[in-house]
Amino acid sequence: MSNNNIEPAGAQPIWPLAPNTGSDLALPQQWGQQSYNTGTMPDINLATLWRILSEWRWLILGAVAVGIACAVVFTFLTTPLYRSTATLEINPPTVEILDERKTGTPRVSNDRDYMATQVGLLASRSLAQRVAQELNLPGNNEFVPVQADRNTRLKIATGKLMGGLEVNPVPNSRIVKIAFVSESPALAAQITNSFADNYINSNLERRYEASSYARQFLERQIAKVKGELENGERRLVAYAQAEGLITTATTGGQDGGTPGDTSSLQGASLIALNDALAQAQTRRIAAEQRYRQSARLNAAAVIDSTAALRSPRAGLQAEYQEKLSSFKPDYPDMVRLRSRIEALGEEIAQERNAVAGGKTSTLLAEYQAAMAEEQKLQGQVQRLKNSVLTERGERIQYNIIQREVDTNRSLYDALLQRYKEIGVAGGIGTNTVSVVDRAEPPGGPYSPNLLLNLAAGLILGLVIGFGTALALEFLNDTVKTPDDVREKLRLPSLGVIPKKKGQGAIAEELQDQSSPISEAYSSLRTSLQFTTESGAPKTLLITSTRAAEGKSSTTLALAQGFARLGNSVLLIDSDLRTPAFVTSTEPSEGLSKLLTNGDPVTGHVVKTQFEGLSLLPCGPLPPNPAELLASARMKAIIAEAASTYDMVIVDGPPVLGLADAPLLAATCRATLLVIESGKTRTGAAVDALNRLRASGGNLAGAVLTKYRHRAHGYGYGYGYEPYRYGGVGSREREIRLIAQRES
Repeated sequence: MSNNNIEPAGAQPIWPLAPNTGSDLALPQQWGQQSYNTGTMPDINLATLWRILSEWRWLILGAVAVGIACAVVFTFLTTPLYRSTATLEINPPTVEILDERKTGTPRVSNDRDYMATQVGLLASRSLAQRVAQELNLPGNNEFVPVQADRNTRLKIATGKLMGGLEVNPVPNSRIVKIAFVSESPALAAQITNSFADNYINSNLERRYEASSYARQFLERQIAKVKGELENGERRLVAYAQAEGLITTATTGGQDGGTPGDTSSLQGASLIALNDALAQAQTRRIAAEQRYRQSARLNAAAVIDSTAALRSPRAGLQAEYQEKLSSFKPDYPDMVRLRSRIEALGEEIAQERNAVAGGKTSTLLAEYQAAMAEEQKLQGQVQRLKNSVLTERGERIQYNIIQREVDTNRSLYDALLQRYKEIGVAGGIGTNTVSVVDRAEPPGGPYSPNLLLNLAAGLILGLVIGFGTALALEFLNDTVKTPDDVREKLRLPSLGVIPKKKGQGAIAEELQDQSSPISEAYSSLRTSLQFTTESGAPKTLLITSTRAAEGKSSTTLALAQGFARLGNSVLLIDSDLRTPAFVTSTEPSEGLSKLLTNGDPVTGHVVKTQFEGLSLLPCGPLPPNPAELLASARMKAIIAEAASTYDMVIVDGPPVLGLADAPLLAATCRATLLVIESGKTRTGAAVDALNRLRASGGNLAGAVLTKYRHRAHGYGYGYGYEPYRYGGVGSREREIRLIAQRES
């Protein structure tokens, strides 16, 4: 039996004991008088999903079975396909970049970009067309069964090759696996190997064509530069002839220099004269030095040459001085000595002049000759310098043309060298693609895969089944759980009655007080005892949204339950259209009779087989039930019954489509709404609640009937079952009571 938890988690108590003012029930404010709407969306949580899965398990299992069956049928009806795989190793090319010094720097291209490019080339249309032409697939009627011209069959074959080819690069490697799928294992291997071979050949052809393009480009550039070089050389020679320029030497040409001033005749002469001038200056400086040093050299020579004369002179001068102290200067001996001294002085002077005069004259002549030669060379150098400066201005245009010629010559040599290098590289290039494993005919088909198809069918069946269950669950928005009662209807859930098992009558189930249904109704009875401050409502109307929701069974169970507590309970069958409670007596007395006369209530009440429980049957079916129930007599009957019995329970008709239930709700102290779990639509229940509220009825709460703990069965579509007029004994489910006339 399910647990009737009447207090939702996280909420305040459903039935707090509060003062009962007027005719209102002591209910929380949020469940008081209010209007209802159906705008709330159901919550999706694990409990809801598990409930849906359990409830719709047969639908989901059926979808899974259909999915598996479809997978098996698909597997046996599908044509077997064979896949043959080949493995290629693709190494990015090493590019060697050469500079003008012809030194190479190897560089490896980006692996990721290169591999992506090669994968694209493997899957290209041009490669597939080459394979089709090589294997003559357009002429293979099994491969291309269409009767058409050659070009059309080639396009069809190319499309089939592209559609059946699989190119899968191995991550973090330079390995690429190519595979082809075909109905023939031998043809699959043949096509895969042809793809590998043609890819290698096309790769080599592209490289050769690339080098061929480079050679053709270089040939055009070489021819162009060669013509420019020849024109420049012609202009250079013509200009030199026109200006009379003669070049004797150069530091330009192939070395990349520019002709200088010394490359002309005047420049060469200027250099020679400049060298001669430097030598003349050296000689003049040396002669001048010798001449200036000759004075010091002549003094020493004079001393040496006059030494023999200076000694006698000095002796005579000493003797003269010695005798001068004894004789006067006029003395003859003194005169003779003075004459001899003067004669020696004259000889010394003559000797000095003779020694110094000859050498100094020679040195002076040499100095003067050197100076004259230097001045002459300086004049010649100055004249040549002016001539060279004049020629430099004339050589400006010559140098420009010469530089252009040298540039064209260097460019021509570089292009010629690169042309030779490209020719060699295009002839002996290294292949960057190699076949690691060639394709072989597969031993068995790879498709269809039975296990994979079964797994796919199982998953697809689960998805479709569960999706359908979700769609049905939320499209068919019915009240299924106590949470739905609280959240969708904003009513207290007073109880949950499980679905009865078997085909037995409800009265038999209620006799066993330990049965799940009896326990559930006992819980409902207890909940009703807490709806007012004084206990259970004195007068209680039990109604439902539509027929066959368990309303009358709930009425009997509650009446029985309260009677067991020692209360005197009166059960009023107020369904004047299709009564539920049947007695063994003729239906000549009952509620319908009381409504049309002033008889006391006890005169129409019969006892039942249950102690403390009395029944006021429906009586004869009237033609105007709503008018009778709306009369003041109905209120008087309820008041009289309430004053006689401890509790009055009224079994009312359904709400929707009839005016009876709202009229009775306005008369009774409280109203209990019976909702069949999984059958009653939320919109219909909300409409019923709004009608009861509009009539002034006090809703004590709702009770869920026919509740299944693991699954909730409910219908599809809006509305309610039609409620038609009928007599006693015309109802499918009747509750028979043993009637006993009260004394």
